[in-house]
Order: sequence, then C-alpha cells, then structure tokens
Amino acid sequence: MAAKLDLRRFPGFLAITILCLVVLYAPLAVVAVYSFNASTSITNWGGTSLTWYVDVFTGPEAPKFQKAALNSFVIAVCAASIATIIATAAAVAMTRAGRFRGKTLGFALINLPLMVPEVVTAVASLVFFSAIGFTTGLMTILVAHTVFCIPFAYLPIAARMQSIPDQYEQAAMDLYATPSEAFRLVLLPLMTPGVLSGFLLAFIISLDDFLITNFVKGAGIETLPTAIFGSVKQGIKPNIMAISTLMLGVSVVFVSLSWLIGRMGQDKKQAS
Repeated sequence: MAAKLDLRRFPGFLAITILCLVVLYAPLAVVAVYSFNASTSITNWGGTSLTWYVDVFTGPEAPKFQKAALNSFVIAVCAASIATIIATAAAVAMTRAGRFRGKTLGFALINLPLMVPEVVTAVASLVFFSAIGFTTGLMTILVAHTVFCIPFAYLPIAARMQSIPDQYEQAAMDLYATPSEAFRLVLLPLMTPGVLSGFLLAFIISLDDFLITNFVKGAGIETLPTAIFGSVKQGIKPNIMAISTLMLGVSVVFVSLSWLIGRMGQDKKQAS
C-alpha cells in the first residue's frame, strides 16, 4: 500500500506557510494595532488610546458612517435571507431530485459567481441594469448582492444535505406524511445547521463587498465599504483604521459562527 502523502514533510513547506501567513495577515495586524494609536499620525506611535473608536461613533464623520453602516446591514440581511432561500431550494433539487436534464448546467450556473472575476460580475450587473432601465440605488445593490451570495449560501447547505440520508424522508412518508410535511418536519430541522451557516456566510460576504457595490450603487448611496473608500481617497485617517478593525472583528465573528454551526451539525450527526 502506498504511503500517505504528508505535505508537511516537504522541504520548505513550513517556511512557505509562514511567509504566506505573514503576507496575508501582517497588514491586518498593523491596521488593528494602529487603530489604538493616540497620535493623529498613522505611522508614528503616540501611545495607546481608544480615541479613534470614540470618534467613529461621535466624531464629525460619524453620521455618514452610521448611515452607510445601516445601509450595509439592511442590504446584507435581505440579500442573505433571499440567497439562503434560493440556495436551500437549489440544494434540495440537486441532492434529492435524482438525475434530471439540465442538472449539470444548473450546478454550473449556481457556482458561476465563484468562478467569474468579481469585476466582471460588477460590470455585467451595471450593463444589465442600464439595459433594462433599472435606476441604480439600494435595490440594484440588493439584487446584485443576492445573486453573488447564492453560491456562498449554497455550499454549506448542500454539504449538510449530502450528509443526510434520504431514508429519513422515506420513513416519514411511509408513516403517511406528505412530501411537504416530510421536508418541513424531518428534513428542514436536520438541515438547519447548514442553512444557518450558509446565511451567516452570505451575510458577511454581502456586508464586506465593495467592488460590485461601487459599480451598481448609484449617486448618493453609500455602504460602509464604499464610505470607507471615499474617505481614504481624501487621505488615510486613524478613524478609518478603527472602522476597518471593527469590520474585521465582525467578519471574524460571523465566519467563525458559520464554521462552528456547520461543525456542530456534523458532530451531532456523527454522535447519532
């Protein structure tokens, strides 16, 4: 029997891993550390302070950022909810409907936003909205985010469904449950960890998105990422570092929750 391949034993693997981690996370660490800088300089350390976090909520730019944050939150909740509903229906069709004509094409379309560069999706969305005469604004952001978030919600939901044997629904229907009752009373509760995980992942993807939003938002409409970008164009200020650190913290929390909920669902299944 061939020996199991262990990448950790390859020469240079540890060094390359550390280098990649430093390149990826060192800039985030620098931004997080300097968000506590008491100095108005973004390069000179002037002591530890929460001044810029207070400025985010009470400073002269606070109303602009608060309105942008509210827009981001509302759009993220709505887009994630709609995307999760569509992704759940798609996951049920893909895993429970057996083989049908167009299944491969449908799977490709669901995952297309993951494979297409985001800037292409942004330009295509803007061209589409312009072609149909759809005025850009919050609604165009919502539609674009919903489409973009579907595959992110689909992946954990489909993974969860693939781990659930279809004997559960068959047993329920043998006990005179209708297909809808078997789904609602048996399959959906078992899917819940995957559905919640997909919703949280779609929510944070929508909340953090800048590129697509910047193309389709229209004049006078800002989300938190675009508001931050607008402020950065006028010069990097310490309060921008504080906002970026808060967004990073929110992203880490939601991604961690998504992973933990999905892991809990798998652990419960294995225990049962």
